Amino acid sequence: MVVEKNVPLQPWNTFGIAARALNLVRIREVADLLQARSDPALSQAPFFVLGGGSNIVLTGDVKPTVLKMEIKGFRLVEETAKAWIVEAGAGEAWHDCVAWTLRQGYPGLENMALIPGTVGASPVQNIGAYGVELQDRFESLDAVDMATGQVFTLTAEQCAFGYRDSVFKHGAPVTPIEREGVQPLGLAGRAVITHVRFRLPRPWKPELGYLDLERRRAEAGIESPTAQQIFDWVCEIRRAKLPDPAVLGNAGSFFKNPTVTPEQCSDIIAREPRIVHYPMPDGSVKLAAGWLIDACGWRGKTIGKAGVYEKQALVLVNRGTAQDSVTGGEVMTLAKAIQTSVYERFGIRLEPEPVVV
Repeated sequence: MVVEKNVPLQPWNTFGIAARALNLVRIREVADLLQARSDPALSQAPFFVLGGGSNIVLTGDVKPTVLKMEIKGFRLVEETAKAWIVEAGAGEAWHDCVAWTLRQGYPGLENMALIPGTVGASPVQNIGAYGVELQDRFESLDAVDMATGQVFTLTAEQCAFGYRDSVFKHGAPVTPIEREGVQPLGLAGRAVITHVRFRLPRPWKPELGYLDLERRRAEAGIESPTAQQIFDWVCEIRRAKLPDPAVLGNAGSFFKNPTVTPEQCSDIIAREPRIVHYPMPDGSVKLAAGWLIDACGWRGKTIGKAGVYEKQALVLVNRGTAQDSVTGGEVMTLAKAIQTSVYERFGIRLEPEPVVV
């Protein structure tokens, strides 16, 4: 276990916000987690798990003990006639995981290429893009209960996946996880994911239901694209729409796409016929948060050193510099102003995606 004091976190959050960790522990194997939870000096404070730093807004120095997830490795666990079961360490970059599976001939994750963050964060957020969500490809995960030191495994059902949601984003249960098969009530601030396994279906078939992908397929004149071609198209689309955090600090999509009832959607359409909306399998309707923000005139606007990206109103960006960075307070002031505008015009409350620390 490697422990560091007073560590700058600016290089380790994609927004580029200047902040420090009072204590940071590099987690390179499960034993490091068990040692951290049993260390009297470290366990006095809560734990905060840091992966790729792509979904957080730091509003000051981090007082909880920061667990910097660096568990690495990829492997094929099992191959059957119906699926490849692949495992990745929680500290691996998500995009690297997608690229590795394709190089090995295990397609299925290509629609989620170039999503920032680490493998360990992917179930927490139930990441998704271009018609595929993590829950569609999930097999199981391993984690450590930091309250008890127990190492346990969860299935998809036990993870309680929802839209950008999971059991890891809700309050911890009062009692520990005592036996296999018990459904956790909430594991936020308690469980630390160490390994994630994916079920990649065989035979593979392309997922092309998303308009941007269908447009690329038509432009290329390819009737049946390969997984690699879909991977390349997704990377091109994302790079055209979203800023590179290495160039312009950001946390990706800042707000969740809200869902409304068909009646609410009809009412909004009567006032705003051009609103972008998508019917969902459960009968609800998903609205494009970026369109709502754009309609309120926020594209390209700034508050302090926090701004709204010119090419995609769903993305908030850092207009400062490495020496004079945006603060978490400026980011949240801008976010709250946007929320107020959207609510006043549409009666819809936007919910931020990033974790505010």
